Amino acid sequence: MAPTEAGQHPRMALALAAHDASGRVTPIRISRRDTGDDDVAIQVLYCGICHSDLHTVKNEWRTAIYPVVPGHEIAGLVTEVGKNVTKFNVGDKVGVGCMANTCQSCESCEEGLENYCSKITFTYNSRDRDGTVTSGGYSDMVVVNQSFVIRFPDGMPLDKGAPLLCAGITVYTPMKYHGLNEPGKHIGIIGLGGLGHVAVKFAKAFGMRVTVISTSPEKREKAVEKLGADAFVVSSDANQMKAAKGTMHGIINTASASMSMYPYLALLKPQGKMILLGLPEKPLQISAFSLVSGGKTMAGSCMGSIRDTQEMMDFAAKHELTADIEVVGAEDVNDALERLAKGDVRYRFVIDVGNTLVAA
Repeated sequence: MAPTEAGQHPRMALALAAHDASGRVTPIRISRRDTGDDDVAIQVLYCGICHSDLHTVKNEWRTAIYPVVPGHEIAGLVTEVGKNVTKFNVGDKVGVGCMANTCQSCESCEEGLENYCSKITFTYNSRDRDGTVTSGGYSDMVVVNQSFVIRFPDGMPLDKGAPLLCAGITVYTPMKYHGLNEPGKHIGIIGLGGLGHVAVKFAKAFGMRVTVISTSPEKREKAVEKLGADAFVVSSDANQMKAAKGTMHGIINTASASMSMYPYLALLKPQGKMILLGLPEKPLQISAFSLVSGGKTMAGSCMGSIRDTQEMMDFAAKHELTADIEVVGAEDVNDALERLAKGDVRYRFVIDVGNTLVAA
């Protein structure tokens, strides 16, 4: 898209959309709003495929507003800015994560925690304040308020950096706010998928001792030799779990499977913390005694603020930290979603939107 002054032409975009709970996406033309005074228009070059996309297109959370254009790990170039935009210029490398708007006036917003705004507008499948339904980054362009655009640091590749806008901030935030970013502390990471592998990288960059906890013994080599984890525990091995009992200051739980929390809480030191990031469909199995007796904490964490997202991206660039990705073309997105459902990805699919999403 050639750069223009704001508001000179209507917005039509090519996108991939799901139309029903089969979850299959097909090309569609969608409308985008004109670039407002506070807006940034972005040519999408890459967009990560998050597990949330899969849940949404299949309506597993019963929230789908079809047609759904997913994608909240968006990376691209600024093509147009509104007259009030001061943070960005045409040609800048930028990204958009999980949210596209908030009320900007509630207590959470005023405290810089707009990710907990009760009137949050998500980047896709969400009703904006004007009543329109948002469409995400499986599209060749987006228009977003400047307050929700992230600058890509110099040296951060757009393709490998895109997943950090969801997976990265989702693990960075609880580490920051729960004191699990202090050098020398011992942290456990449950699950070695899209979130887990990035969590290992951030924890190591913070200087922590990292143990990956997984149901899959075959992931040991990747966790230890390639990602740099200090130890690996197979959760179904009673001896390994016993040896790790009471050794961890905190655990980042990325698993979405329903499970008993007792054996995992036992890995924590007294006053240790387990932070939940996954969203199991069934209620968790928790023994109150396992929390109370050790003064332990179980908490949840959701995404992160724009301020923290920019901080996270700058930190990642400084430490040359990116996601491990498999790039796919727009024509292969349905296959990628099927593989994601089977766990057949190491560790994040990223769509090459700029080169492969073209009109038939």
